[in-house]
Amino acid sequence: MTEPEQTDRPVLELDQSASAADYDPAPGPAEGEYGRAGRFWSARRVPAALLALVVLGGSGLLVYDIAAVRVDRPALHWRRALADHLDRWRLDEVAVLAVAAAAVLVGIWLIVLAVTPGLRGILPMHRDRPHVRAGLDRRAAALALRDRAMEVSGVQSVRVRMGRSKATVRARAHFRELDDVRADLDAALAVGIKELGLARSPALAVHVGRPPAKKR
Repeated sequence: MTEPEQTDRPVLELDQSASAADYDPAPGPAEGEYGRAGRFWSARRVPAALLALVVLGGSGLLVYDIAAVRVDRPALHWRRALADHLDRWRLDEVAVLAVAAAAVLVGIWLIVLAVTPGLRGILPMHRDRPHVRAGLDRRAAALALRDRAMEVSGVQSVRVRMGRSKATVRARAHFRELDDVRADLDAALAVGIKELGLARSPALAVHVGRPPAKKR
């Protein structure tokens, strides 16, 4: 049996053997044949609805107050009080700077929401039909890879973390040589990733170790 490498730090339960497998992406349609399989954009209905309500409420109050002043009625109390406060406040006061900083942060947050796709949990798949886009949930992809890894002889348990660009698999082997189990996992998971049909096949990293010894 292969002896674990001795280091100065404590040996973790999955540190005895590790490898990173490289493989060619799954074959798919030529790029541009049915359009680029980009990420899915989030509708972001909650931020949009909140912003719309704030803008609508503020605009409605302002328009009502302006119309009231036009017909020789006094301005609303909140606008007179706000004008008085703004007349007394200086631009270098802490409260003014804090409100300005908060407004800037909210504006940056809204800009980021507007220009980023979102929906990081959905992986785009190959487009093999025109006008059809498909996506695979990352948790479902991780579950599929876990089921395939559990079919390898010697594997006792598996944890899979599926990212957008990398799949990390940590397995425990209760018999067989660790290097043999790792090699079989590399091969099985490489095929499993190809069968997922993703537009961009993620890299694969496989870590294999022994289960922790039971305390007597």
